[in-house]
Amino acid sequence: MRSERYNKLKPVTAKQTFSLAKAIDAIKATAKAKFNETVEIHFNLGIDPKQGDQQIRGTITLPHGSGKTKKVMAFVDPANEAAAKAAGADFIGTEETIAEIVQTGKINFDVAVATPMMMVKLAKAAKILGPRGLMPNPKTDTVGTNIAKIIEEQKGGKLSFKNDNTANVHLIVGKASFTVDQLIANTLAVIEAIKKNKPASAKGIYIKSATLTTTMGPGVRLDSAVLAD
Repeated sequence: MRSERYNKLKPVTAKQTFSLAKAIDAIKATAKAKFNETVEIHFNLGIDPKQGDQQIRGTITLPHGSGKTKKVMAFVDPANEAAAKAAGADFIGTEETIAEIVQTGKINFDVAVATPMMMVKLAKAAKILGPRGLMPNPKTDTVGTNIAKIIEEQKGGKLSFKNDNTANVHLIVGKASFTVDQLIANTLAVIEAIKKNKPASAKGIYIKSATLTTTMGPGVRLDSAVLAD
């Protein structure tokens, strides 16, 4: 059952689709919560998530940022601690930090980055960090020797994405307070990033649907013309 508030705000039926500009107008009009709602886009893709060669994984830096401030945990060796702190890391992850995560399962950060030599030690926490999408990975630009650059990119709004086991991809495109032009630019950048990650083995329609929504608002489906290759 949908709440009365949700039903009052719903601007369109589930079968209608809109141009990008009209969709953004609609979701901004329904962002009536008392906080600055996050704007998200949800893709349903024509991939088989059970096939290793059809996995979608990548990174993107939005033209106007995500509007979200990330808490970054940097798992680094002592030689890189000063550089990590100077680059803006909120927390420095040590062997003791890893042991605490393994023991308690508690997470107080939004993204984890690491130097290559710390990855062996981080393996102990993989069962906790992995399911939450927090395990550092070279494919998401969260592992590398230039830890300062990696942290600065994450603090600057760089986002990682991958498909889930139902062939969907979920990404932030900004905040309800962003202008229409800012949300359009961010959304187009995300759509282009998804297109560039199309697996060569994927058959048929690649982007089956894409829906924009705010944290508390209803979804608005984008017209297929916006998603065409």
